[in-house]
Amino acid sequence: MMGERLAQEVLDVVKRRPEVRKISFVAHSLGGLVARYAIGRLYENSTKLGQSGPFVSTLTGEHTYSSMQDLEQHSEDRIAGLEPMNFITFATPHLGSRGHKQLPLLCGLPFLEKRASETAHFVVGRSGKHLFLTDNDEGKPPLLLRMVDDGDDLKFISALHAFKRRVAYANANYDHMVGWRTSSIRRQNELPKSNLLVLDEKYPHVVYIERETTSKIQNKASSIAGSQTSTSDVEEVMIQGLNQVSWERVDVSFQKSKQRYVAHNTIQVKSYWLNSDGTDVVYHMIDNFLL
Repeated sequence: MMGERLAQEVLDVVKRRPEVRKISFVAHSLGGLVARYAIGRLYENSTKLGQSGPFVSTLTGEHTYSSMQDLEQHSEDRIAGLEPMNFITFATPHLGSRGHKQLPLLCGLPFLEKRASETAHFVVGRSGKHLFLTDNDEGKPPLLLRMVDDGDDLKFISALHAFKRRVAYANANYDHMVGWRTSSIRRQNELPKSNLLVLDEKYPHVVYIERETTSKIQNKASSIAGSQTSTSDVEEVMIQGLNQVSWERVDVSFQKSKQRYVAHNTIQVKSYWLNSDGTDVVYHMIDNFLL
């Protein structure tokens, strides 16, 4: 499995470079799912004893502690033993490709979407089953469904929570491989309306930025709990699972670009001569990167 191989590669690099102290992940498309699996495998939590507060002895003038009750436990989250900083994805199908218009190439036609879910594994192998949630390894739920919560041995959500930033860059249009909803981890009615999209001279293709806070997540969860949703049950479970942590959502549009028809690769400038219009998006990622 690609996630296992990535996790092992990270461990190999950490072993060769003992001076490294921090870790970030930047992934594109399917690579974002691979990275999410890998961090679940690499997640570590250690509890250390810390001192809650010294007082100064009036007799000796030295700092001391009254009892063991003044010692507190401090929990530290680590990825491969390193401090997690940024987890960033570009055009990643976080919710898979199973839902309506999640694979825009199929034009939202139900019979094509149904056929694709049945045959994807013939084209892209095991990954096809994972993307369309048709895998059933040893009777377990689909992998993407398991990856929205912590399991016994793989702590997917705890690993995501460990990072100081989680960012999802998503193409709002012209991405024929990954739909806007699945790459931005939103329901259909949560997608920004066209009148809310803005233009930034420095980053002309970044049209909307949404930053979530803990209170915003809680308010959203309570509003969803009390209302009906048109999202499929499986997709809704994944959205709620991934929204246990806060995300920065950065929406991108190449609508006026000559490279819009290859937006899926332009968002990360896969090839400069073919995807150079995405340079400002990459600079946006760099300018906001936590070091």
